[in-house]
Amino acid sequence: MESGARRVWRRGYEPTSIADLCTAMAINPPSLYAAFGKKAKLFLEAVSHYEAVYWDDAWKRMHDEPDMHEAIRAFFSESAAILSSPGAPCGCLVVLAAINVSPDSREVIEALTRLRQEGKDHFLRRLARGIDDRHLPANTDIDALGGALNSLLEGMSIPARDGASHAELKGIAMMASGMIPAKPKTSRKH
Repeated sequence: MESGARRVWRRGYEPTSIADLCTAMAINPPSLYAAFGKKAKLFLEAVSHYEAVYWDDAWKRMHDEPDMHEAIRAFFSESAAILSSPGAPCGCLVVLAAINVSPDSREVIEALTRLRQEGKDHFLRRLARGIDDRHLPANTDIDALGGALNSLLEGMSIPARDGASHAELKGIAMMASGMIPAKPKTSRKH
């Protein structure tokens, strides 16, 4: 049987009603409104908590790893584990919630857009450092590569939501390593 929290996560922001939230949290509507004011604020706090618990350390480890290729490989391997973990049901909350947000929910749309851009920015910073450290060719199009890596990460949420195993997600994740150009050969002086 699916838990209330998992059911709410699977539905996404828009289709989840206040009644669904209150049931999942075992509180009544006045308590929810007193604590959060409105559904959007509760959702944004849940997203902030989700990012802090599941992703902040993974991004940090990616930035801290000195080797560019190992940083991307390890990050995507960890991403497969996060997206398939029982604690983070159904894939990425930020990506999946965005699928079910109407244009009327401007505050939520803007917050999710910022969070998705933050993911791409993490990749862009790490790739730029990869060029500086000579782990990537100087002519690497980091905008395109960062966008591709971020799209792969976001895209992994769909099979995770559909119940893909950790092994299946890890197989997808390992495609990220193939997207990274090889280290440039260093010229030796005789």
